[in-house]
Amino acid sequence: MSKRDLKKYLAELNKEQLAEQILELYEKFSPVKVYYDFVFNPKEDKLLQESKVKISHEYFPIKKPGARWKPKAKMRRSVAQKIIKHFIMLGVDPFVIADIMLYNIEIAQTFSSSNFIKQELFYKSILNSFEQAVNFLISNGILAEFKDRIKSIQEQTMQQKWKNKYDFEAILEKIDL
Repeated sequence: MSKRDLKKYLAELNKEQLAEQILELYEKFSPVKVYYDFVFNPKEDKLLQESKVKISHEYFPIKKPGARWKPKAKMRRSVAQKIIKHFIMLGVDPFVIADIMLYNIEIAQTFSSSNFIKQELFYKSILNSFEQAVNFLISNGILAEFKDRIKSIQEQTMQQKWKNKYDFEAILEKIDL
């Protein structure tokens, strides 16, 4: 069904029928429920804090009570990417999305500052996240507000002697920051 056909169909429904369909969607489909729960109660600060905790546990897992050893860091970029995608889908404020994008990179750098990471993919992945964050900031017109954090991330790549440190620098040179 095309969007045009859907609009025509919805226009034919009365208010009660339309409300009934929305309620049915809300009950049947979890994403619809999540969307409406957010729209009517958008606790962005709470959502942001919960997301930061989830991302930080990827790098600094918490030892569960009674466990004999602390779990190993998983360092999965996909966890943060899912959160970011979810935030964008919900229509979360761009400043909150930008904050979580940069936090993901910063926590990875915090981890790499005290842990040797062999996997080249880790560095490439963080570079991709950095480039996506910069592009997001530019497209939303909020680059100036996050300039210090962007520069700090790039400086950390130099201090930690990442192999792709010049790629980070090249991104900043393109935008003349």
